[in-house]
Amino acid sequence: MKPLMPLDIIKKKSEGHKITMLTAYEFGMAKLLDEAGIDIILVGDSLGNVFNGCDSTVPVTLSQMIYHTQAVVRGTTHALVVADMPFLSYQISIESAKRNAGLLLKKGGAHAVKLEINESQLDLVKAIYHMGIPVMGHIGFTPQSVYQLGGYKVQGKEKNSAEKLLALAKALEQAGCFSLVLELVPSELATHIAQALSIPVIGIGAGPGCDGQVLVSQDVLGMYRFDKPPKFVKSYAHLNTVMKTAILDFKKEVLAGLYPNAEHSY
Repeated sequence: MKPLMPLDIIKKKSEGHKITMLTAYEFGMAKLLDEAGIDIILVGDSLGNVFNGCDSTVPVTLSQMIYHTQAVVRGTTHALVVADMPFLSYQISIESAKRNAGLLLKKGGAHAVKLEINESQLDLVKAIYHMGIPVMGHIGFTPQSVYQLGGYKVQGKEKNSAEKLLALAKALEQAGCFSLVLELVPSELATHIAQALSIPVIGIGAGPGCDGQVLVSQDVLGMYRFDKPPKFVKSYAHLNTVMKTAILDFKKEVLAGLYPNAEHSY
């Protein structure tokens, strides 16, 4: 299969095909997702939570994003690789945003970047787009603003905020975004936004009316980071149990002197 490009993702929407997107932070996971035919692999700043055990994505640095993007790109031949721009990598100035987006492509090897955007940051999107860098927007609940938003809360429940989200989505399409991630919004609003745009809208906690869906791969595989997952998470396996069993079996055999045996010795 040939590598997917942003125009291929847009074409999927125009042809009525759903889009699949999952996260990866390292080579092995990226290779599994790529071989499974996932359309977009997101090197998310969620690595702060999933990989580093942070309480939010805010501590993630540009150098960390570049490092993890390099690893993911090495495991990918087909999927479009999108790298998150972490907190402080684009909010300071347009020039720093352009430079840091360029570094994610030049050094990290990403094919596109994703930005959490509000209505005051449209010029950032335009500037990066005019450099020739594909941009995916992220609206609704934006994790880098978790403290300002007062926690992990559904956005766009009121008429005024819903209208603002729709207007922002349309403005981002006009600014050059090839797709949007829509997080934690009511299903009806998400469907309305997806139908109003010609670019794909990929939902996470946004219901079935979006053009595609994204989840954290560890959540899909049942490698939980929390005792009670969010409502929108569906696990298709329960690898935590499998891995714990394997680790305990290894421990028992070592303590009992059963491993290594002759079969596993030189």
